[in-house]
Amino acid sequence: MSSKSSIQNIFKLSIPIFFANLVIPLVAIVDTGLMGNLDNSSYLVATSIAASVFSILFGSFGFLRSGTVGMVAQADGSNDYEEIINIFLRNIVFVIIISFLLIVLQGYIFQFSLSVFELSSETKKYFKDYFYFRIYSTFGELTIFVITGLFIGLQKTKTSSIIVGFYSITNIIFSLVFVLYFNLNVLGVALGTLVASTLTTIIFLFYTFFALSKYTKLEFSIVKIFNINKVKNIFNINVNIFIRSLLLSFSFLYFTYLGNSISEETVAANTILLNFIMLSAYVLDAYAFSTEGIVGYSIGSKNRQLLNDVIKNSFILSTATGLVICVIFFLTKNYYIITMTHLANIREISLSYSYWVIIIPFAASFCFQFDGIFVGASQTTELRNAMIVSVIIYIIFSFFLIASFGNTGLWLSLCIFFIARALTLFFYLGKIYQRVN
Repeated sequence: MSSKSSIQNIFKLSIPIFFANLVIPLVAIVDTGLMGNLDNSSYLVATSIAASVFSILFGSFGFLRSGTVGMVAQADGSNDYEEIINIFLRNIVFVIIISFLLIVLQGYIFQFSLSVFELSSETKKYFKDYFYFRIYSTFGELTIFVITGLFIGLQKTKTSSIIVGFYSITNIIFSLVFVLYFNLNVLGVALGTLVASTLTTIIFLFYTFFALSKYTKLEFSIVKIFNINKVKNIFNINVNIFIRSLLLSFSFLYFTYLGNSISEETVAANTILLNFIMLSAYVLDAYAFSTEGIVGYSIGSKNRQLLNDVIKNSFILSTATGLVICVIFFLTKNYYIITMTHLANIREISLSYSYWVIIIPFAASFCFQFDGIFVGASQTTELRNAMIVSVIIYIIFSFFLIASFGNTGLWLSLCIFFIARALTLFFYLGKIYQRVN
């Protein structure tokens, strides 16, 4: 595959993911807008903190998508279609076990979450309403991770995008209906996620088994699915990604925690800005996701030229897109903030720190792309180590910068965190090339 064809392939695979990923952060943006325009800031604060809790809770199990992508892509590269089916089934079993444990332990998780944040009695009430409905979306949301990972690994990004788009759009629709029509407020946005994730899972589980049957005969062998060496391999990969994902989710929860330590108004304002940044993350992840499949395929087929081309060209595309995003955000940030809330004090805080939505997307674009490369290569030890180093740097800088500069120091610490991730993963890049020598 030539350099030109590589860039074309990346772009072709990225386009459906790009449009689907635009919809994902709209869920958070719509939820924020719905709560931010109610008559009490407690609605927005409760939803912001609850969403952060579930981000770390579900984000910790991001290996269900990432691990699936790398293993499926490499199996596809070596034409081992039977193993692709077994990989999928193994991860569904993981989902069932994890979902059961989280629901059983929901009370302890809730109490721990309350102990982390200093919330008013009203905010606690709304937080509780959200939490005890959203927790039952666990199976649906985690299953969607596995299904989308499978199709990305097969370079069927159009299919994965349809799944993500369907889930996100139905989530938005149900949230709007429950909040605006039934006046359920915080409960409405949690219920919207629960219904949407359940509906998406039911529909696309059936479709997935149908799609897999086209590759090879579907045979459900307990011996093959739970092959000790395969389970050990997936466990090793998943543990590293779990630690990496847990720390990534922690970094955003930590950001929310530090914002809350300043004031509830600060965490509400920061959430509005962070949603803007997450929008850029999902856009840039389109390149990272498409890169995952190609990198995995190049390693499975031992194609060094393809590996080199996809790494080089993915960075060209992501850097250019990151610059475009910065310009768009510069032109639209004020309008966005005004739309998100009518509360004057939160608007004022958001506007005073809005320049970070211009700086951070470009700084973060590099680490997003490195993530895609290392996930596709299943180099999970490096992903774990890079995240550990970056979080330590993040915590150290935040301690000193917040003390000196307040919320400005908090945003600067987050920017440093993204840069540290990119630099650390760049250091490990040579290990991927050793796989195709």
